[in-house]
Amino acid sequence: MTYQAVDVLNVFFNHYQQKYCLGRLALKNRQIYFEYDESFIATGIQVSPFKLPLKSGVITSDDKIFEGLFGVFNDSLPDGWGRLLLDRQVEKYGINRRQLTALDRLAHVGHFGMGALSYEPEYADYQMTEDNLQLDVLAEETQLVLQGEQEPFFEDLLALNGSSAGARPKIVVAVSRDKKQIIHGMQTLSDGFSHWIIKFPSSIDPKGIAEMEYAYSLMAKAAGIEMPETYLFRGKKNQAYFGIKRFDRRGNQSIHMHSLCGLIHADHRTPSLDYEMILKVTQALTKNIQEVEKVFRLACFNVLAHNRDDHSKNFSYLLNADNEWQFAPAYDLTFSFGPGGEQSSLVMGEGKNPGVEQLIELGKKIGLKNSKDNIERVYDAISNWKEFASIAGVKSKTIGEIGKFFN
Repeated sequence: MTYQAVDVLNVFFNHYQQKYCLGRLALKNRQIYFEYDESFIATGIQVSPFKLPLKSGVITSDDKIFEGLFGVFNDSLPDGWGRLLLDRQVEKYGINRRQLTALDRLAHVGHFGMGALSYEPEYADYQMTEDNLQLDVLAEETQLVLQGEQEPFFEDLLALNGSSAGARPKIVVAVSRDKKQIIHGMQTLSDGFSHWIIKFPSSIDPKGIAEMEYAYSLMAKAAGIEMPETYLFRGKKNQAYFGIKRFDRRGNQSIHMHSLCGLIHADHRTPSLDYEMILKVTQALTKNIQEVEKVFRLACFNVLAHNRDDHSKNFSYLLNADNEWQFAPAYDLTFSFGPGGEQSSLVMGEGKNPGVEQLIELGKKIGLKNSKDNIERVYDAISNWKEFASIAGVKSKTIGEIGKFFN
């Protein structure tokens, strides 16, 4: 296999049941260019209104944060685990991972990405079956990959990754209604199946991470946080694996998803946001105070439940069938420490020890009338942490250790 760089990619927008030609990406002299298709401009659909508004002509991104890509296209790319798998795969064929450009990586995503964008020509060529997947086997294989083993199952794990983001190993699958069948999730769904993501522990995760994240999902729902359906899958050895239903799919329909990171070109690796900014961005995008309130409630939960991994990639927005933006359901909620032990997103400038005082101030600053009600509802849910953790099977020692950190 010889390496030949992709210099032109056609981008398509698969909006619910209709496929539009969005435009073209081109690479020349290390500069990435994009041009909207005139037919798409005529639709008036804004796929990235802040950084890539509809207009004719060739345009480039002034920000180099995403290797010259606009954030909406960078949202299609895997990072962490998915990037590792692709790098390992191409190096099997003697291709240096450093040769791969952003367009090369998008060509490998093809139509298997998260959200509603797809790319052609497509390099992705995965063999998928409807055989029931064995979670324990896949978990063992992910550990071998993390340890640097050169194993022949890269293609399987790469096909199952589906360009999902995040550092933790995960698979994109189709799950039956009774949760007993788990198959490859990138093909057309069979009757009775829905799209899910199932996570495996990484080498740095604490023992029992799946139970912990499941307990947090139960607690978040009790706090009024909108979340997809979650489930604690079990392997044959009774090992737990956290699963969450995908909100960028409705049956076989794709829904356009845009991360806060990609929307405003924020570097999620460097803490740079305050919740005040996130709330203002949400107001400007959705023009709906109810959507702003959703973000505020999530801010309260992250602060009071000590989820400090609240960086810009962990907030997203969805474009509904009426082309209206909404705040996406919450995800990646668990007990965590941020950079230097601080909150990744500050609360009124406070990152080391934000609390109720800063949250009340934040609500006033944004003009929310019932901010105290939201804080109290979140606080009530968190006060029942032991109950949710017990349901999820979190070890008693871990329950006590986490409870000490609750603000």
